[in-house]
Amino acid sequence: MPAKQKTKTLFLASLFISSAFFSQAHNVSEGYEKPADPLVVQNLEQWQDLKFGLFMHWGTYSQWGIVESWSLCPEDESWTQRKPEHGKSYNEYVKNYENLQTTFNPVQFNPQKWADATKKAGMKYVVFTTKHHDGFAMFDTKQSDYKITSSKTPFSKNPKADVAKEIFNTFRDNGFRIGAYFSKPDWHSDDYWWSYFPPKDRNVNYDPQKYPARWENFKKFTFNQLNEITSNYGKIDILWLDGGWVRPFHTIDPNIEWQRTIKVEQDIDMDKIGTMARKNQPGIIIVDRTVPGKWENYVTPEQAVPEHALSIPWESCITMGDSFSYVPNDNYKSSQKIIETLIRIISRGGNYLMNIAPGPNGDYDAVVYERLKEISGWMDKNQSAVFTTRALAPYHESDFYYTQSKDGKIVNVFHISEKSNYQAPSELSFSIPENINPKTVKVLGISSQIKWKKKGNKIHVQLPEERTKLNYSTVIQITQ
Repeated sequence: MPAKQKTKTLFLASLFISSAFFSQAHNVSEGYEKPADPLVVQNLEQWQDLKFGLFMHWGTYSQWGIVESWSLCPEDESWTQRKPEHGKSYNEYVKNYENLQTTFNPVQFNPQKWADATKKAGMKYVVFTTKHHDGFAMFDTKQSDYKITSSKTPFSKNPKADVAKEIFNTFRDNGFRIGAYFSKPDWHSDDYWWSYFPPKDRNVNYDPQKYPARWENFKKFTFNQLNEITSNYGKIDILWLDGGWVRPFHTIDPNIEWQRTIKVEQDIDMDKIGTMARKNQPGIIIVDRTVPGKWENYVTPEQAVPEHALSIPWESCITMGDSFSYVPNDNYKSSQKIIETLIRIISRGGNYLMNIAPGPNGDYDAVVYERLKEISGWMDKNQSAVFTTRALAPYHESDFYYTQSKDGKIVNVFHISEKSNYQAPSELSFSIPENINPKTVKVLGISSQIKWKKKGNKIHVQLPEERTKLNYSTVIQITQ
């Protein structure tokens, strides 16, 4: 996950994003191209109904409790720093990092436990890191021995050693849509970071046009791994491709800082890859992050929420803790913060992909299950206002956020507060669009009748004492 790419992106697709978002929009591309394949269009529409997904970054790096892959990158950034105890020199560090393969043994791995907890919390799709930038495959690739199923890896003896297959099968059986994260760059491959030269930064360390045979080998390697993932792992709904610096040179946006570091052509032939993936998985949604065109079917702002509704399919990927990868004693967000973030995202027409990182033992921290249980309680009462909804102007006014059912018959109004512990007030007044004619008004989670009146384009609601039972928000549902 290039969470650490510092960008200032101008995103122009019949929408406006505030200047506050410019500084955080790590992975939003200009020039969105609507898919032409009707099955992809249909799948995107269904994906937009799901709203809440699970992201999981997991690999050998969890044993050190460090950022995923990025400490291998010879860039002097805050997220690439290396701890001296893991190697005094860069080469020693890389050797020790890659040797983590020989100790990776997450014996508590139980994807059913994850599926149970996240499903109750309302998550409806999962995106799992089959391979991050470090090149370690969390699936049984035949293209490399740097993988969890290698005899070099202790966990290879476990019947659940092919963790990607176990995760995909388990979550699919529990009704989730399945997404495969895959890093286009591979810092372990001698055809990407050629051992003849030292790596200079995150990019390929040789000129592919000067050494075309080597680059062709890398293209074949990448194609073959993606063919394995889309052929051998059951129904895959989303192919989530990361590492946007691997791209045709002509697609570089010079206004974006990290893209200015790309000095050579790194075209891996996405047309060939995408055509193969769609042959293996008809209608699969492909997300070639930050590379505008027909293979970026939705855009992916990272660790940020757009200030306004977007007119194209989008998904914010945001961590439950501070880190995408497991770190000991991570600072996990409160359930209230998570619910507030979900409400903001869906009111602007997006999906919330929340990252939870398994630890080296193969399980989540205990606090994660506490958060998921708390979210479940809120979701039990309010899910009808969340799923299969669309954005509705005015989207957001003061502490109120709006969604509507796809048929437009139901309007949902969320009230939240920045206070640490939400307390529903005795009265709420909010605007509604002029064309809304309420027939019934109810508050989700409250069984007693609600007193309300409409005056102009305002609705005034009186909440009973039962409001003290409401956690994190008040959700008002208006039926026309």
